[in-house]
Amino acid sequence: MKNFKVLGSGCSKCQKTAESITDIAAEKGVQIELEKVTDAETIMGYGVMRTPAVVLDEQVVHSGSIPHRTDIESWLN
Repeated sequence: MKNFKVLGSGCSKCQKTAESITDIAAEKGVQIELEKVTDAETIMGYGVMRTPAVVLDEQVVHSGSIPHRTDIESWLN
């Protein structure tokens, strides 16, 4: 199982990022755990300055925009 965290304030882009990851994982039949992190101190602990950001298995893989479908699919493989 892959563990994702979406880091951000809870804005519409952050929500869309979480929805996209969840939806694409379901389409591909990949089990994931997804956590939304809104605490600024925790987000800064990952070294993220722009949100939304995506953390996969405790490694930042994307920040600053909604990730493209191809990126999400590559994380699920």
